[in-house]
Amino acid sequence: MTSTLSIGTLHAEPGTKTRGTVPADLGTLTVDIPLTLVNGAHPGPRVLITAGVHGGEFTGIDAATRLAALLEPGELHGQVIVCPVANPPAVYQGRLGVSPLDGVNINRVFPGDPDGSPTERLAAWLFTHLLDGADAYVDLHSGGIDEVLDDFVGYRLTGDPQLDAKTADMASALGIEDVILGLNAEGGNSHAAAARQGIPAILVETGQLGERDAETARRLVTGLYGVLSRLGVLDTGPKATTAVRDWVWAAGVTAETTGLWYPEFTAGDDVTEGQVIGHVVDPADGQEHKVHTPATGRIFYGMRGLTVAPGAELAAIAVPAPGDSAH
Repeated sequence: MTSTLSIGTLHAEPGTKTRGTVPADLGTLTVDIPLTLVNGAHPGPRVLITAGVHGGEFTGIDAATRLAALLEPGELHGQVIVCPVANPPAVYQGRLGVSPLDGVNINRVFPGDPDGSPTERLAAWLFTHLLDGADAYVDLHSGGIDEVLDDFVGYRLTGDPQLDAKTADMASALGIEDVILGLNAEGGNSHAAAARQGIPAILVETGQLGERDAETARRLVTGLYGVLSRLGVLDTGPKATTAVRDWVWAAGVTAETTGLWYPEFTAGDDVTEGQVIGHVVDPADGQEHKVHTPATGRIFYGMRGLTVAPGAELAAIAVPAPGDSAH
């Protein structure tokens, strides 16, 4: 039999599901983290699914909430923890990638610092209370309110063949064709920090422009069922594998001046090095600054907001991974 699943004050006995919130102490304030604990009637792995790490990314939050309602403990082999809003200040107050509490992007500071800023403390709380003990991790993101995005799955290569193979297997079960590989597990992203702890972890990016599209959310739920089936948590028939195309990041395009941004591309466009993909106009004098791509490849996401400042990310370009035959 499985054991009791407990996080803070929430508990789920084997064969039961519990929903509620758990307080996270951020030093200057306490926030309530919504959780659904689904403790299967049969033994198996523990899977963590998070969404709402950033504000303004609605598809993942919608899909995680739908999944939490659908999962039945009697059908599960193992345990599933669903956290649909991992960063309440950013989701409910800021609706942007950074927290209104301290201006920090939480997905740059994992595994966090229990003695740091409020956002660093939240990252540490999530890592300690949710990721610790997980056998697999799925982090759901979306194109934000000012961002176009072409759906993709991302994960980090660790150099551990067994871990990397299991992560690649999870990625192929989602039903998304494009997979972008990080060539190492460095950095403060949640899935990178998990990978460094030996946890198979994938980043899922679906939806764009902060849209709340029910069909996109339903497709993502179907993909999550595929991942849970592949991990052996669910018995849902054949465990389908999507033929994926592997990519690696090649370049980011950032604004060099303050002004109004007029893009000339959309997500999914193929571009060549030196191509003009938009221009920034100075509203004071009307002067135009052309923006060129630094590399040949495909734009997977880009800025659609009108106003930009120096350093703002305008587009991200990936290229086919070496040896990928699908391109």
